[in-house]
Amino acid sequence: MNGINIKYSKDALKFLSKLDKKSIQRIRDAVAGLALKPPVGDIKPMQGYNDGRKRLRVGSWRIIYRHENEQTVEIIFVIDIGNRGDIYK
Repeated sequence: MNGINIKYSKDALKFLSKLDKKSIQRIRDAVAGLALKPPVGDIKPMQGYNDGRKRLRVGSWRIIYRHENEQTVEIIFVIDIGNRGDIYK
């Protein structure tokens, strides 16, 4: 992908490890859509954070992420993934 890396936090990987393969692929496809210009998906900025966090909705799951820039590489850092009711706590 055009100079964009996707990194997952330990919490995000832990949540993914508990899901079935079909669900994991659905989430990974949605995260890959963030690398497109413009990003694809139901994306909203998160209130109460000043580090540029956004949330991506995929069915009943929420993916919390932010963009980071290191030299020439853009990074999408997935902070957390969870169910709608649990993720914001």
